[in-house]
Amino acid sequence: MDLSAFRVFPVLETRRITMRKIKASDAETIFKMRSNSRMNQFVLREDMTAISDAGALVNKVTEAYRNKTGIGWAGVSKDNDQLIGTCGFNRIDNENNRAEIGGEMAVDFWGKHLALEALDAILDYGFTKMKLHSVEARVNPENKSAVYIVEQLGFEREAYFRDRVYFNDEYHDLAVYTLFNY
Repeated sequence: MDLSAFRVFPVLETRRITMRKIKASDAETIFKMRSNSRMNQFVLREDMTAISDAGALVNKVTEAYRNKTGIGWAGVSKDNDQLIGTCGFNRIDNENNRAEIGGEMAVDFWGKHLALEALDAILDYGFTKMKLHSVEARVNPENKSAVYIVEQLGFEREAYFRDRVYFNDEYHDLAVYTLFNY
């Protein structure tokens, strides 16, 4: 794997989005996104209840980049410079040239194919610049939008785990999709 991505943070451009480093000043918008139950319904996590939680998340993402174990981008609309979501390689397995991708988008921007656009650019960067061999996406199978996106990008379902995640007194299934750089 080419670790040069960790020398200078890579800014990615698509037709409608600039993907830049997540900054402390993004914490308020991240808090608004993650405190929205509608956005979290398929992610199986508690809604954020304090802006300090968003600040801690920004610090975690910054530390992962510093340790070469993750790269998190803030997706910013080119129309109005508004943060629309976050996405990136949440876990990077350097030894096996593999990364796990994940992200979230503010509810106001759902249905505009922006996530597909952002993920396509991030995957291209991962495969061409970082020389990843494969990228994994862990998806709640009830999240039809996420399943649609990964399938549109060419991911194949490799595993389906019944009752894999225990959350809010219930068990939930988990599907694992992988895209290989062949």
